[in-house]
Amino acid sequence: MRSVKFLVAAGAASILSSAAFAADMPSIMPAPQPYYAPPAQDFGGWYLRGDIGMTNSKAKLFNNNYAQVPAGGLTQEGEGFTGGTSYGVGVGYQFNSWFRGDITGEYRSRVSFSGTDIAQFPGASFSDVYQGGYTSWVGLVNAYVDLGTWWCLTPFIGAGVGAAHIETTGLQDSGSNFTALNGAQGGASYFANGASTTNFAWAAHAGVAYKVNNNFTVELAYRYLDMGTAVHGFGSSFDGSNAGPSSFQYRDLTSQDVKLGVRWTCCDVEPAAPPVLMRKG
Repeated sequence: MRSVKFLVAAGAASILSSAAFAADMPSIMPAPQPYYAPPAQDFGGWYLRGDIGMTNSKAKLFNNNYAQVPAGGLTQEGEGFTGGTSYGVGVGYQFNSWFRGDITGEYRSRVSFSGTDIAQFPGASFSDVYQGGYTSWVGLVNAYVDLGTWWCLTPFIGAGVGAAHIETTGLQDSGSNFTALNGAQGGASYFANGASTTNFAWAAHAGVAYKVNNNFTVELAYRYLDMGTAVHGFGSSFDGSNAGPSSFQYRDLTSQDVKLGVRWTCCDVEPAAPPVLMRKG
């Protein structure tokens, strides 16, 4: 009887010891950790843009009437355009943290032209005083490289190619005056109609962008724009003589622009996080 009691006590002690050891063992199947989606990147996606700018056009007025002027005999004084404004919209895509591209279209307001030509011929001199101007529409495909971000400011450079549609206003030559060596003088006035032309255009960009938040960015940019040659149409003297096609052109028409723009990232879709796995028990 005594041996039986001893065996029962020893068995109970062994069971209790095994249970305690099992309680101290780590779980073979740890509880699954909750899944969280990776943080959304702060770049990428489609954006809309709008720009307003100040334009500063430059060109030389070409007059075929002076094609025979001896070398060094033509002086063009005070030729230039008034300042203007541009209004543009566009759509683009941010491919990664440093590269983006967009397609833009803009209207450029009318700017006025004025200038004086003085031509020296053997035995006579001529002078012409001009007034004219132009408006234009420009469409470009642009690519930009962002150069890094410091204190939310991102400098960038870029280039674009496209087309410029230029519409010249009437050009008035308010005084084609000549003076001969013998003292004889004369003069005439001439008018050329406006005309339109569409040219290849290209641009170079540089600026800095400020990210207000992940969806809204403000830009201040400089742009050099080359729009080719603008032409004029039919012309004649004011008395109706000398009628015919006009040869007046604004050659090498360029503009240096300062623009303020905004970009709105409108179509980003962040992936939804999967549901957290729950462990039963």
